[in-house]
Amino acid sequence: MPLPAIPLIDRESQSWQEQLQKAIRTPLALAAEIGVELKDLPYSLDAQEEFPLLVPHAFAARIKRGDPQDPLLRQVLASRDELVVGQGFGDDPVGEVERSSGDTAVIKKYQGRALLVLTGQCAVNCRYCFRRHYPYEEQRQSTRERDATLNQLLDDDGLKEIILSGGDPLVLPDKSIARIFELVETRRPDITLRIHSRLPIVIPDRISDSFLALVGASKLKLVVVLHANHPQEIDHGVVRAIGALKHHGVLVLNQSVMLAKVNDDSSVLAELNDRLFAAGALPYYIHLLDRVAGAVHFEVEEVRAQKILGELAECRPGYLVPKLARELAGADSKRELPPLYGELNSCG
Repeated sequence: MPLPAIPLIDRESQSWQEQLQKAIRTPLALAAEIGVELKDLPYSLDAQEEFPLLVPHAFAARIKRGDPQDPLLRQVLASRDELVVGQGFGDDPVGEVERSSGDTAVIKKYQGRALLVLTGQCAVNCRYCFRRHYPYEEQRQSTRERDATLNQLLDDDGLKEIILSGGDPLVLPDKSIARIFELVETRRPDITLRIHSRLPIVIPDRISDSFLALVGASKLKLVVVLHANHPQEIDHGVVRAIGALKHHGVLVLNQSVMLAKVNDDSSVLAELNDRLFAAGALPYYIHLLDRVAGAVHFEVEEVRAQKILGELAECRPGYLVPKLARELAGADSKRELPPLYGELNSCG
């Protein structure tokens, strides 16, 4: 499968911020964008009211026109499947609210690491998002409050890594990210700073010249963890963004979620990881679905996921096989699951 073309966006007239502002927000607009009749889509206005639809045009351009079953469309369409109530599914599937430190927007789950929730805003609303019910409004911080939170974290000599998350931390303007870099670099240059973001995938122009200048000037150990689930998501713009990050010394990883009818197939995962590696990103984790309310239709049964991983491991070298993991509420680390090997099915 060839790489999708770069969407026809005039970068001189549409910055990444403008692309985000002009993102698709209704099922009718999404249907028109991809050339499908609204009546042919399993959309739900009730689901959209519960969790708003948000899709940048740069991502929608990679959805196959005329195909209501497209795997990228399935990830972003507010569908009636979200109204199904699943046993064991809830609003806080990995117990983050309980482990967050009140109004400081800090989540501490694992030793030596702290996760800082910088914003509740994303560039795309993924329908399986495990934080779709997270109480972001209770943790909004001013710049001064965020500085105080960071300084408090940096006082901890046992802290080895800060993870910037959200929402999507790269929704913040460069000046806000520069402030975080400056604080960490001044006080604890030994710390690794990890950024979890889907923006370089859904709006690759976010990796702008100004952001790259900021990254290039930093002496911190920087890791960017992308989130791509399907090879169709990797177009020339994404390749360009990953290459630019790599050129500026950033370690680029990718994590995926195993999603039914999206990437629960070893050949799909093999192509995804091949494309990522060719662009300069290493597969990191593939997560079993966090059992968040509204996402029961995306769940892949654990043993089946292990068999898919086994097929992938039989036809790709280890560095192209992500670790299969499940996150459990209250656990001190992710639970990694071994591949299950069987009769080899070709994965391309």
